[in-house]
Amino acid sequence: MAMTSFAVEDNDARDRGGPQQPLLTVNGLRKHFAIRGGILGRAKAHVRAVDGISFAVRKGETLGIVGESGCGKSTVARLLMRLVIPDAGEQIFDGDLVGETQGISVAEMRRQMQMVFQDSASSLNPRMPVQNSIAFGPIAFGTPKAEAIGMARELLVKVGLNPALFGGRYPHELSGGQKQRINIARALALKPRMIILDEAVSALDKSVEAQVLNLLQALKRDLNLTYVFISHDLGVVRWISDRVMVMYLGEVVEIGPADELYNNPRHPYTRALLASRPALDPDNRREEAPVSGDPPNPINPPSGCRFHTRCPHAEALCSAKAPLLGHQHHDDHAAACHMEDPASGHSQAVRH
Repeated sequence: MAMTSFAVEDNDARDRGGPQQPLLTVNGLRKHFAIRGGILGRAKAHVRAVDGISFAVRKGETLGIVGESGCGKSTVARLLMRLVIPDAGEQIFDGDLVGETQGISVAEMRRQMQMVFQDSASSLNPRMPVQNSIAFGPIAFGTPKAEAIGMARELLVKVGLNPALFGGRYPHELSGGQKQRINIARALALKPRMIILDEAVSALDKSVEAQVLNLLQALKRDLNLTYVFISHDLGVVRWISDRVMVMYLGEVVEIGPADELYNNPRHPYTRALLASRPALDPDNRREEAPVSGDPPNPINPPSGCRFHTRCPHAEALCSAKAPLLGHQHHDDHAAACHMEDPASGHSQAVRH
C-alpha cells in the first residue's frame, strides 16, 4: 500500500540514536506548587506534586502510568510537554537535552511529541470546523492552508471519520467518541513520534472506548508511534501497555513489563491497587478494603517510604530511609521497596 503524504517512514530521519536509545529519558523531574496566602501572597507551603522521578520511554512501546487520583500522573504529562515548567530535572529526547540554550528546543520537541487530553470537548475550538482545527498546527508551522486542509482530511480517514461528512462540522455536532477521534487526528497532524494520552478514553462509554483503543493500536503500528498512556483504569492500561509505571504521592514506586507487574506485583501499594479492582465473581468479592487509611497530605508527605503509613509490612527502617527504585532484576522489573533490597535490613527482604 502506498504511503500517504502524512505517514511517517519507518526509518525516520530524526531517529539518530538507533532503536536501542530511549526516545525519552527523564532524570530527577520535580514540580512543587506553591500555596500562597497573606496580604503579600507569599508562599506558605508547597504541594509536592512530582518529586524527583526518573524513567525512560523506549522507542515503539506504550508506557502506561497508573496510580490514585492526586498521585501526580497528569502533572507528569504536562511537565513532559512543558505546559508546566519543572522546578528541577532534565528531559532528553532521543539523545538531545531539551532546553532553550542547548540540545533540542521545546518548540521542536513539541513537533515530535503531542498530547491528547481527557476533556475532548474543551480541547476543540467551538467556532472552528474540525478539519480546520486539525490543520491549525501545520499552518502555524508554515504549511500552506490548502495543503494543511488536505492533510487534515487524510487524517480524518485515518481515524475512521468520513471527511465529506465530518470535515466541515463543528464540535457541538459530534459525539464524545468522534470528538476524541478529532483530537487524536489533531495530535497526529505534525507527524509526531510520541503521543501522550492523558485519560484519553476515560470519559467515553465502554463500547466507544474499545473502538478508540483499537484505533490507537492501529495508528501506533501503522505510523511507528510511541505512547505514554495515563489512566486510572487498570484493565485498559494492562491491555494497551508494554510496560507499566506505578506512581504514589509524586514518586515512582514500581515499573516493569505489564504482564509481569500485574501477575507478580512487588510493591505493597501495587498489590493493594490491583486488589482494589472489582471482582467479576459475586462469590469472590472482597469484603475489606485492600489498603487502610487515606493518602497522606502531599504538602507534608511522610519521611522515608511514603507508603509506610498505610503499609502492612512497614518497619522502623521504612520511616527512616527512602527506598530506591534501582534494584532491578533480570526481568527489567523494579520496585522502590526495602523488601526488594536484600541488603536493606528489612526482616522480609527477598534473597536473590
